[in-house]
Amino acid sequence: MSPLRARPFRWYFLSRSVNLAGNAMSPVALAFAVLAVDDGTASLGLVLAAYTIPLVVFLLLGGVLADRWGRQRVVQASNLLAGLVRAALAVLVLSGHAELWSLITLAAINGVVVAPGIPAMNGLVPQLVPRTQLQEANALLSLTRAALMVIGPGVAAAFVVGVGAGWALLIDAVTWLLAAALLLPVSLPATGTNGTSMVDELQEGWRYFRATTWLWLVVGACGLLNALAEGGLTSLGPVRAAATSIGVHGWGLAMSAQALGALVATLALMRWRLERPLVSALLGVALFGLPMITLGVWPSTVPLVVSGLVSGVGVQIFSLGWHLAIQEHVPDHMLSRAYSYDQLGSMATVPIGQLAMGPLAGALGIAHVLTAAGVVYVGIALLTLTAGPVRELGRQAPAPASSSAA
Repeated sequence: MSPLRARPFRWYFLSRSVNLAGNAMSPVALAFAVLAVDDGTASLGLVLAAYTIPLVVFLLLGGVLADRWGRQRVVQASNLLAGLVRAALAVLVLSGHAELWSLITLAAINGVVVAPGIPAMNGLVPQLVPRTQLQEANALLSLTRAALMVIGPGVAAAFVVGVGAGWALLIDAVTWLLAAALLLPVSLPATGTNGTSMVDELQEGWRYFRATTWLWLVVGACGLLNALAEGGLTSLGPVRAAATSIGVHGWGLAMSAQALGALVATLALMRWRLERPLVSALLGVALFGLPMITLGVWPSTVPLVVSGLVSGVGVQIFSLGWHLAIQEHVPDHMLSRAYSYDQLGSMATVPIGQLAMGPLAGALGIAHVLTAAGVVYVGIALLTLTAGPVRELGRQAPAPASSSAA
């Protein structure tokens, strides 16, 4: 709990917690809001791709803005605008005026305004706590995320069945606005060099990214993994659930089980030091292929909940290992730009998966597509571990304090 002693981190932690409370409900609410408008196999993928494509396009701009103008300012602006867009989405759904084209349009606008905040948010943590407390700080954030995700999908499913998806979407919108307000007490300096142009800073970030082998290897692998997961589990998963005995409640339970697995992993990681962060990360993320395989070969609630629980453990190990690797090994002035290239590479292929999986499922069968996606997902994660720079990356010891600093 030591990172919470720092006042700026406490405000950041509270802001993130409020935001995550809404985000825990939104995936289930959005999925079934879209399916209520158009239940085709490609409809949800179209909405998700409309969000992801502009998100990818504007990520690099967000990394530069965060390093130049101050990360907390960029996060605040992004949260405020995202809250307003999501409120408009909720009003459309609640009023019964939502159509597929309007959902796609608002999803695209949402992607534009959220994009700058992602690299800025990820780069904030090393400015708020000492380097020696990075694992604890990331574990605290993950603990909150996992705890809320245990409750959120089930609550969202209850809202969908009881009063409709719009109310869950409205709560999500309010949390984005409140998260922006809670960052007001946090004031941090910009870390970039204002004397150079934004193009120069983008090029500097690209040179660093290209020269750091472990960074681009894992990011490239994650680009393929995310395309499979978003196109398979996120886009086809609710469709498969709605068409089988799993249903809305079963899907919500599986998402909550995934979060419970993340919660269990986080509690363990608060005491277990990751000596080889990328080895742990990739072994963990390989488990995320299991729910897709389960949906393909055994579409029933209990097996899906169990595979969700196991995948949640794995994803949490990946998240902590990956953030530790970046935050400890990337220079602070380059951090948001490194995260922006990370997000760009990881998400650039996601729209392909989101747009392709629906037609593939229509042509080959949704069960076959989900099974194949899960098997390939596991294979890519394990194959990446064969690269030496990935396998050998360890923890970086903190620099000794000077006598004056002490």
